[in-house]
Amino acid sequence: MRAATAPRVASWTLLLTLALATSVATAVTIGPADIGFDEVWASIASHLGLGATPLSPLRDGIVWELRLPRVLTAAAVGAGLAIAGAVMQAITRNSLADPYLLGLSSGASLGAVAVLVLGVAVLLPVAAFLGALLALAATLLIAGAGGSLTPSRTILAGIAVSSLGAALTSFVIFWTATGDSYREILSWLLGSLAGSSWSTVLIAGGGILIIGVPLMLGGRVLDAFAFGDTSAAALGVNVTSTRWLMLVGTALLTGGMVSVSGSIGFVGLVLPHAVRLIVGARHRALLPLAALTGAIFLIWCDTAARALFDPRELPVGIVTAFIGAPVFVLLLVRSRRLT
Repeated sequence: MRAATAPRVASWTLLLTLALATSVATAVTIGPADIGFDEVWASIASHLGLGATPLSPLRDGIVWELRLPRVLTAAAVGAGLAIAGAVMQAITRNSLADPYLLGLSSGASLGAVAVLVLGVAVLLPVAAFLGALLALAATLLIAGAGGSLTPSRTILAGIAVSSLGAALTSFVIFWTATGDSYREILSWLLGSLAGSSWSTVLIAGGGILIIGVPLMLGGRVLDAFAFGDTSAAALGVNVTSTRWLMLVGTALLTGGMVSVSGSIGFVGLVLPHAVRLIVGARHRALLPLAALTGAIFLIWCDTAARALFDPRELPVGIVTAFIGAPVFVLLLVRSRRLT
């Protein structure tokens, strides 16, 4: 597939940016309490010091303390997972790679379940992030133990660590979880943004700024990996150190996202493929557009998860799976026709 022209990329960037802003504003108005656009903007303006709010404390709290942090967290997590998925697919040259390929999800799950069964849920983001880092360290140590860090060795090591982490998580749940802790654990394992606050916005948004943006700026380097390690080296890329750096950066970004949202599937797998159909495979265009698409996608998946079956709420990972699985099948069929 040929790369899209600069005007086409600019048009899509503008369109998706406007769609993201509209999605944020609209999603905040959706819920049991009837909140209008004017109330959303009034609440935001008042908290930014642009005037006094005309809203009651209750309605202002619904907007500023409940809905807006959750929508912004969903946007940041969706963007982060989409970036991580696109980078992982490029580094491993595997179209089925996703952000959890290195066993990060199972490591984060083990850390999260451990603190949930101990009754210290306040430490959940920290434990999940540390669990993801431990899984990353184990994967990279195993992959690099017998020689250079190759895509195939990395993938196989990630599968092994993921299986071990999943087994340990299941053992902890089986041995210690009782009563209502089962529901809390299941909700986190399936992905949930129900506990979002301004602290989760800071964590996820900070991850995008500190790690996601530098990864997006490495688009030219990722393009070099598309033709193999030999071609990348011929183009002046230090293959081994660059792969280590990209893998660690992707893992840290994924760990930050998972620590506030749980394991949300299909975002990092499907959306990079969908964006490639629009703008081609060049990562300078693919990465920012995938980030915008991931943000929009997860905002609406989370909105559906909390609103469709009100007063009950689905884990957002169920919604992304319901949508992502058939979309991925369609993308596979379409890509086969184009080849």
